[in-house]
Amino acid sequence: MDEAGREDVAQRVLGLAGGACEAIVVDSDVGLTRFTHNAIHQNLAERDTSVRLRTIVDGRTGVAATNDLSEAGLRTVVTRAQASAGLAPRNPNAPALAENPRVAAPPGAFDATLAAVTPEQRAEIAADVFRVADAGGVWAAGYVTTERSGITLANSRGTLSSYDATTCGLNVKVNGADATGYAEFFGRALAGLDGAAVATVAVDKARAGAAPQPVEAGAWTVILEPPAFGELASYLLDHFSAQTYDEGSSFLSDGLERRYAGERVTLGDDFAHPLHAGMPFDYEGVPTRRLPLLEGGTAKNVVTDATWSKRLALPDTGHAEPAPSAAGPQARHVVVSAGEQSREALIAGTKRGLLISRFWYIRPVDRRRTIVTGMTRDGTFLIEDGKLGHGVRNMRFNQSILEALARAEFADTQALTAGYSYSIVVPAVKMEGFHFTSVADF
Repeated sequence: MDEAGREDVAQRVLGLAGGACEAIVVDSDVGLTRFTHNAIHQNLAERDTSVRLRTIVDGRTGVAATNDLSEAGLRTVVTRAQASAGLAPRNPNAPALAENPRVAAPPGAFDATLAAVTPEQRAEIAADVFRVADAGGVWAAGYVTTERSGITLANSRGTLSSYDATTCGLNVKVNGADATGYAEFFGRALAGLDGAAVATVAVDKARAGAAPQPVEAGAWTVILEPPAFGELASYLLDHFSAQTYDEGSSFLSDGLERRYAGERVTLGDDFAHPLHAGMPFDYEGVPTRRLPLLEGGTAKNVVTDATWSKRLALPDTGHAEPAPSAAGPQARHVVVSAGEQSREALIAGTKRGLLISRFWYIRPVDRRRTIVTGMTRDGTFLIEDGKLGHGVRNMRFNQSILEALARAEFADTQALTAGYSYSIVVPAVKMEGFHFTSVADF
């Protein structure tokens, strides 16, 4: 369904609902090709169009959703939303619905070639991975994914905005006899999705990491490649929410305009960054602001929605999740600024350290102090006298992210990396004194 079709559905359901109401129409077409042992074992294709209606009746909010877009289906979702509102508590301090102009998408959000991709094309990308893995005497597992999506938000105060996007991803884990390697690509255009190039990186890591040797636990200089750094940094994202800030569970709860990380650390929320090209409005229809969050390690802003803007007397930065949201506003397009040295220069300047490709199974230990634990995975290498050495057995770490960022310097190239619940633009990073607690036997 294109923008015009989504806007027609939104206006139809608003007309049926009457009064103060908001409609979010989402249309998506997702393709996923999974593979293992150099063979495709699963194809998934999902198309769906849904409408989510929020009604406000006498200060009470009700929400209902459906993917039945018939007249009867839309009438039913209106009835359900209004019935839900009737059962909800009255909130006399609830903010009014937004009244905003249409917001334009940033360049690069939509790639027509990617939007038209077929399962056969995904299979060819996977086949390129297999050819490289076979030539290297190893086997690969992972996935190729492509998605076309569109969202329209409209409300009874005249707000109407739409956004269309494409995304793609390739995740490759290569398995050798006693070592593994990992590489990935995430982007918005099909042109960047090169199966052979990604597989070559993963194969080279698996082969170079053969016969991994243990090293001692303790404090290490580490260089985290973007997949590892992105997963680590993802545990900071909801600290920038006005809700966690006010409720005391964020490290920022000690106050803005304070230094929390090293002077090289600058990150912000920027939907228009070329690697994000994200949605320029939030789920309340408010234009999303491009915000500095940390500048030179100093806290500058938290992100807000209509509720938290009103509650804290701050500007609405346009970071609402679908309302009402228990999670509060969220930074959706975080970018960590790049440095001045190449990844190779960071390695060359390291007397003794570890190059880490990826982390896994990260879990919080002390949220307020940003302490997390986790393990290395799929390509960890010793650095000695500025040169990459042998593979290293995986290690468990226990580390405050902010303390690690107090001693950080960044590579000059950024990448988009993503997981199940985040996407973030980061460079590789060198950190001093990263604390490992134990060594695994693999």
